Amino acid sequence: MSRIGIIGAMDEEIQHILDAMKDYEEKRKAGITFYVGTFNGYDVVLCKSGVGKVNASVCTQILIDEFAASNIVFTGVAGAVNPDLKIGDIVVSTDCVQHDMDVRALGFKLGEIPYTEVSVFKADERLVDLAITASKEIVDDKKIVSGRILSGDQFIADRDKVKFLHEELNGYCTEMEGAAVGQVCSMNSIPFVIIRSMSDQADGSADMNFLEFTKLASKNSFEIVNEMVKNWNLN
Repeated sequence: MSRIGIIGAMDEEIQHILDAMKDYEEKRKAGITFYVGTFNGYDVVLCKSGVGKVNASVCTQILIDEFAASNIVFTGVAGAVNPDLKIGDIVVSTDCVQHDMDVRALGFKLGEIPYTEVSVFKADERLVDLAITASKEIVDDKKIVSGRILSGDQFIADRDKVKFLHEELNGYCTEMEGAAVGQVCSMNSIPFVIIRSMSDQADGSADMNFLEFTKLASKNSFEIVNEMVKNWNLN
């Protein structure tokens, strides 16, 4: 059975999708609730991973092992790192990197995972195209771009760090889960895409606008995923 795995990190990021699901049942594993049902006629399993890379990794592996997810979409909010991005803009992952993987003292590059072949996790091109097309259908007053998503167990709120991440790692936005999802999917040969709506600009103003814009950004994320699944055409 082909099944779409959909992940959000917070309640706000999954609630709209859960409200639109049909005939779902709840299952618990590793403290995570998985909602198994249908969405726009497709078999899906939806879950809230929780914040951070470990939570996202555990959640993703369970989706693959226990629920046979054959494609995984992570949706939610992020802080803009590319200075051209503003609140409400959409970033669809081309690839993902862990910006807090830092073993430069031993001669590795920032973001490079020691003794592994892959440190940059490439999103599936078909899913990227599907997400961009859906975004353009739904969001007509915001910028929609594809680019690198940076992940780390840090809430970035420093202008100098933002500038560094953009220049050093060519990041478009920063969050806490995407690269972990990407790594697990890569290890299991599962296609994935990360879709992030900018809820802040990761520059110190987040404490003023993060909560205010999370609901707006999450609504945009839902509408994009909704449009994606309508046009999924799984084989």
